[in-house]
Amino acid sequence: MSARCVFFVGGTRSGKSGMAQRWAEAVAPQRLYLATCWAEDEEMARRVARHQDMRGAGWQCLEEPLNPAAALDRLFAAATQTGGVRASQPPSAVDGPTVPEGPDVPDGLAGPKGPEIPDGPEMPKGPETAVPGVILLDCISLWIANLLARDQDEKAILRRVSALGERLAAPPLPVAVVSAETGLGLVPMSPLGRAFNDVLGLANQELARVCRHVVFVSCGLPLALKGALPEELC
Repeated sequence: MSARCVFFVGGTRSGKSGMAQRWAEAVAPQRLYLATCWAEDEEMARRVARHQDMRGAGWQCLEEPLNPAAALDRLFAAATQTGGVRASQPPSAVDGPTVPEGPDVPDGLAGPKGPEIPDGPEMPKGPETAVPGVILLDCISLWIANLLARDQDEKAILRRVSALGERLAAPPLPVAVVSAETGLGLVPMSPLGRAFNDVLGLANQELARVCRHVVFVSCGLPLALKGALPEELC
């Protein structure tokens, strides 16, 4: 039987990331934070630093703002090689156009194709590195924003979401996934804002379909949308 994947979704400052961290810390002592954020300005760098301070000991961090599916492939492979977890079915290759590393962001959406995305980061290295017992992927909404900002269209992004979903349907170790719910407010005024809302809403639906548990977080409180509320949150 595969490990659990729990999908945490909620609005801004709803407590979704903190809830996912709480779950991960209750699941295993060795945890890996898979970050999709690029700290491209001082304010974002301060946010990242606050998150790092909140996590404390017992966490490794791996940054992958463009291709989290490739990062999961490497993490899952390392986990299965330890013999302590059961391998899931080999995932299919990631489809769709990909984009390069780098902080430069185009102003708008350029069309159906973009440049290539690298295969993903290497595993963190060092004497303190251990294969994690749980992974926290935070967050889907920033990942979608990164791809939109690099000229990926809706179809290309949703192919990537489907490829990520294949990994999350039967992971060899527990995974928490965090995403924002942006569909409860006003329709954005800009075309890019509306495109982001549309693609993120479809991405959330796809990931909710494949994850065993879906938890909606509001005001710091969890509500089970799919499956029972994980006992670690009760």
